[in-house]
Amino acid sequence: MSPQRRRQAVLMLVDRLGVSERRACQITGQHRSTQRREPCVAPDDGALRARLRAISAERPRWGYRRAHQLLLQDGWSLNRKRTQRLWREEGLRVPQRRRKRQRLGTSTVPASRLRAERPDHVWALDFQFDQTADGRILKLLHIVDEFTREALAMECQRRIDADRTVATLERLVELRGRAPEFIRCDNGPELTANALRDWCRFSKTGSAYIEPGSPWQNPYVESFNSRVRDELLAIELFSCLAEAKVMVADWQEDYNERRPHSALAMMTPAGFATAYRAARDAPTASLRSPLRGFAPRGSATSLHPTTNHPLSQQVDR
Repeated sequence: MSPQRRRQAVLMLVDRLGVSERRACQITGQHRSTQRREPCVAPDDGALRARLRAISAERPRWGYRRAHQLLLQDGWSLNRKRTQRLWREEGLRVPQRRRKRQRLGTSTVPASRLRAERPDHVWALDFQFDQTADGRILKLLHIVDEFTREALAMECQRRIDADRTVATLERLVELRGRAPEFIRCDNGPELTANALRDWCRFSKTGSAYIEPGSPWQNPYVESFNSRVRDELLAIELFSCLAEAKVMVADWQEDYNERRPHSALAMMTPAGFATAYRAARDAPTASLRSPLRGFAPRGSATSLHPTTNHPLSQQVDR
């Protein structure tokens, strides 16, 4: 028990039971000099606590680590331990989620399966469902770059078939200037249709289908789905399709531009992608990037950073 909590216990004993301060300190194990010493409160303590409460209300699924990163981005000068202490004193905590059922399947994918090694190497596709206030279905198509963790597309419609999936991929290719080398997806009817297979063949994109009933073989987009469900779909009630589209687009921008990602050393996906490309294209002699030798957790380059990662190959000679 911390001295602050012991101090509160002493005050409670004195107030409710009428015992002396000396006796209350003996019961709680608090030294009397510690009890009588007034705690030093930082001048910005009140503003910092208010900011933490605002972050918790705005981001109910965030813990103190992401809140600390956001405070640093806002210009606060403090260490992680102070953020953690104030977070606990304010009683802020992430609501406990229900335990997921244990999957009984056994993965048959070898350890050397396809892994993303660079941006636009592997795009992961998946669908997610929700509904509006009138009970009508919403269908979301998520496309994630497995290396940079960017949410490339979050298409929200009442119905998304293979043709609309291909149209979304075409729009992304036109926007980014290149097609992915591989796409990873499950065996859903929209993703095994001839339209998508023809698009892969004409764009020279390889397809990596996971085993039926094995979503753990597509972990990056499944993890992204859980973030969308936890931070958006489980919180917001959409009145209509138009409102859902606007809020999904806003959440996608926030995820890419402002949400720190733990697998990217608490950088945002867009910030990591920009820094990676800048370091890759920089001359060898002037490269002093903090990303040298770093790759996202779980990528192929993170397994052998000294041999595969472009940022670690450019070493000062």
